[in-house]
Amino acid sequence: MTRKRLTPLVACLLSACASYAPHPLNDALPDVSLSRDAAALDRPYLRPVAIDLAQPLDMNAVATIAVIANPDLKALRARAAVADAQAFAARLLPDPNFSLAANKVLAGTDPFLDIAGALGLDINALRTAKVRRAGADALARQVRLDLAWAEWQTAGQARLQAVRIVSLEPLVPILAASHATARALLERTLRAAGRGDLATDPVQSARLAAFDAQDRMRSAERDLAAARLELTRLLGLPPATSLALAPLAATETPLDPEHLFALAKTGRFDLQALQAGYGAQEAALHKAVLDQFPNLMLTINSGRDSAGNTSLGPAVSFDLPIWNRNRGVIAAERATREALRTEYDARLFQTRAEIAAAVSGLAIARQQRRAVLADLPALARMAEATRRAATRGDVPLATAETAEQAVRDKQVLLAQSNQAIAEQMIALELLTGSLNETWTR
Repeated sequence: MTRKRLTPLVACLLSACASYAPHPLNDALPDVSLSRDAAALDRPYLRPVAIDLAQPLDMNAVATIAVIANPDLKALRARAAVADAQAFAARLLPDPNFSLAANKVLAGTDPFLDIAGALGLDINALRTAKVRRAGADALARQVRLDLAWAEWQTAGQARLQAVRIVSLEPLVPILAASHATARALLERTLRAAGRGDLATDPVQSARLAAFDAQDRMRSAERDLAAARLELTRLLGLPPATSLALAPLAATETPLDPEHLFALAKTGRFDLQALQAGYGAQEAALHKAVLDQFPNLMLTINSGRDSAGNTSLGPAVSFDLPIWNRNRGVIAAERATREALRTEYDARLFQTRAEIAAAVSGLAIARQQRRAVLADLPALARMAEATRRAATRGDVPLATAETAEQAVRDKQVLLAQSNQAIAEQMIALELLTGSLNETWTR
């Protein structure tokens, strides 16, 4: 009968226990279905999009792929599950402890075993359960907000690389044309110097111009290749993946640094994560203060001595708060809270300064772009007229090439201005934690 009663109880207890199964590492790349995952993705700064790598990708699609497939973000999401598990553990009640002892009388007249048993419960764990739960929940929220900030930053970095690619792709042919012109001029100058028609100074100037044009072209090619590789890395795609990108849309959104700073204070996930971390530290300090009081242990003792006498009664044990009183832990937790507060203030100060600098840089880039657009039509007309004159033989060929190079220099400056404007806008979006479309709402 005893075995029949114990068997269901043991089976029930075993069924509630966790089991272990090995999960070895796998060198194979994870399977990513961009279309499926993009449909299920829910982020406030992303719009629903159908992912097709064969079609030109806009900035929203680039950001979506980065959030879905970036390997570092996948690792952070797995780490966030650890914080959730810790918050779950903080909600669990402490298990009671049970002890049982039996002593046999080796000499004497008493016929029974000396049996003692005790059932104990940590009362202090119940007393601090609320603050422990609050601290664990705040830490889990901090981890989630840090993950959201990492996703936002990664999406912004991917968009930044896409902007560089879109800006550098038309720039490389312009610089290549400049290099070809400078190279042709150098060859004509060398032939003229070989005939004795020119001195060495023009040859040296032409050689330096050709070298500078080649260096600018190679630098742009390196920057373009680096941006393409960095974009595929951020998107979690193989390095050889060829991506087509949609052209950028120009924007003239009016900017107010103080308004953008106000948006950053309420919208940036890292600032919210610091606030959650400060809340967790408040809970840690509260727990340290509670721990200065006696740590109570309640025990129910039961026993039977060798003479057959049975006993039952409670026992309470606690620490005497005389010397320690948890003062060291309390001091450390208070200092940590103050450090977190000053870190939050420093982050706010840095954010305000960076937003002001980005707005100033954007204004300069926009002013430069307007100046280039104002000068470019006249230079283009002059270059066309000079080329026609050179074709008729009215002016030297070098004069026409110089006029055309002036146009290309303005085109390069325009492309660089457009790139600077696009990059500064993305930088401001990263600093405010929101897209520029929402700044005027």
